[in-house]
Amino acid sequence: MAPLPPSTDPIDALLSAHGLRRTAAARQVLGWLLAHPETSYTHAQLQAALADDTDAALDRVTLYRLIDRLTQVGLLLCRVDSQRVRRYQAMPTSVHAIPHFECQSCHRDSPLAGALKANAHDLEKAAQTALEALKALGYQGMSMDFAVRGVCVDCATGVVAPEVAAGPAA
Repeated sequence: MAPLPPSTDPIDALLSAHGLRRTAAARQVLGWLLAHPETSYTHAQLQAALADDTDAALDRVTLYRLIDRLTQVGLLLCRVDSQRVRRYQAMPTSVHAIPHFECQSCHRDSPLAGALKANAHDLEKAAQTALEALKALGYQGMSMDFAVRGVCVDCATGVVAPEVAAGPAA
């Protein structure tokens, strides 16, 4: 069988570049997460979002295996919150450290890059320095996750934000 011609689709190119098959399911999951880069999803939230968005629903096990492979090759970031719930989001290729705030009450995950503004560059530089030092020691396939955990303003004041009440945005 002849090899497939190079793809011009950016999602197919990402999958191929990371040694993954370009299946419809892989394109669907990676495409969804890349289209929603500021949002992290639990497995169940991602399965529900994908089911609402398309006619072809992915079964639970297929989705688990797929997000595991995408995480292993560095296309997804997996965070484990204080309740040991895994949350997945697209990993920006230029980012070595993604600062975020996790509310221990509502479990909303908010990026902090905008809030940190000028300090985000210092954080990125520190992360790069740490990754380079570890790479020199022989470590491979690394990424960093900077998490600040506490109670968000909405939970602290008793105000429930509309997106929390409604669930993740579709």
